[in-house]
Amino acid sequence: MLFSSITFLFYFLPILLIVYFVVPKKFKNLVLFIFSLFFYFYGEPKYGFLLLISCIINYIMGSLIEKHRKYAKVFLIITLVYNIGQLLYFKYLDFFIENVNNIFNTNIKFMYIVMPIGISFFTFQTISYVIDVYNKKVEASKSFLNFATYVCLFPQLVAGPIVRYETISKELKNRKSNYDTFALGVKRFAIGLFKKVLIANLVGELCASLSVLTNQSVMSYVFQAVGFTLQIYFDFSGYSDMAIGLGLFFGFHFLENFNYPLVASSITDFWRRWHISLSSFFRDYVYIPLGGNRVSLLKWIRNIFVVWFLTGFWHGASWNFILWGLYFAVILVLEKKLYGKLLNKTKVFKYIYTIVLVVISFVIFNCETIGDIKIFLSSMFGFSNLPLVNSETLYYIRSYLVLLIIAIIASTPLLKVIGNKLKKLEFLEPVIYIGIIILITAYLIDSSFNPFLYFRF
Repeated sequence: MLFSSITFLFYFLPILLIVYFVVPKKFKNLVLFIFSLFFYFYGEPKYGFLLLISCIINYIMGSLIEKHRKYAKVFLIITLVYNIGQLLYFKYLDFFIENVNNIFNTNIKFMYIVMPIGISFFTFQTISYVIDVYNKKVEASKSFLNFATYVCLFPQLVAGPIVRYETISKELKNRKSNYDTFALGVKRFAIGLFKKVLIANLVGELCASLSVLTNQSVMSYVFQAVGFTLQIYFDFSGYSDMAIGLGLFFGFHFLENFNYPLVASSITDFWRRWHISLSSFFRDYVYIPLGGNRVSLLKWIRNIFVVWFLTGFWHGASWNFILWGLYFAVILVLEKKLYGKLLNKTKVFKYIYTIVLVVISFVIFNCETIGDIKIFLSSMFGFSNLPLVNSETLYYIRSYLVLLIIAIIASTPLLKVIGNKLKKLEFLEPVIYIGIIILITAYLIDSSFNPFLYFRF
């Protein structure tokens, strides 16, 4: 069930809100838990039991880690083996079989396992929980219902952000929902819905049209690359905005997951702004335990490559994702040790440098094979004997030019600055948000194009 679907917006969410605000305080977590399970089972009926089993095992093991410190490391290792093993089995087993067959010329049969929706997100949440209990950063949950509500909470269940237990542990026990918080949630949800439906979906239509052109050109590849970068940013950041907004409906305050990454001044800066919950997860649970930057140069480089190999691999069981992660590892090492300080002294070049490298990275991310990456990049940079531009490409550029300009502006803080000024005109703000909701509803009723890219991961 997509947040941007008619079913969610006009059936699931209104019914949940009515029930949630009618029941007494002591039943609110139970309501969220039941509705979150329904939300998950609606989209993933086959593997819904995995979510419940994960809740039970991690709740029990978290309690054992806290109560039996003498054996805490043993319990932690058992829990990590379960969590990581579950992820490896459902997400990566066929990938491993394929590569074993290719390397050793074997003929092991594929398992054709369907990956459960959201497994990468809820598994990382449970991993962070047991590690934090082990490190005494948080107390193990005394209530299974509270813990299960944390793991299954539908706003962030299938697409993040990766919410740590320490972020909302107090709010699971005691939280307040008032008019101001709810109103802020509505605004944030509307902004996310606008990003997803009226920018990401429409830019996605442009990319889909350009990808099937009979006669390609250099500019058709350039606009596909730029378009996909904008699409995945607005798609994923829009969902994060909606998740944060939905959390506010119920009194939860999730941390930010994006901070205008497309205006970053370096790749290092980009990863401080893009998918913050994922990069901070790998920083805290992989990079720092390996020694971070307080080690020798060779070990530091090893740490960087381990983290970014895992970051790429987390996104999917495919070599293009691994290459995508290692691509960033190389650039981050070079920025830190070779030209980062010089880059930072430039005024305009650092922004051009960053966005070009980011666009190239999402070409790698989007192409399914290494061969496809080579063809796309060579075509985009004019090494494939294609014309610079042709009539078909110009038709789509002209048709979507206004949208692309709006998307580029919306990827900067400019609209936020304008929005803050409009708050002074109290009568105008509700009109704008009502207008957004009407436009989105009209689009959803009329359109069948409503994908969500991060369901792949």
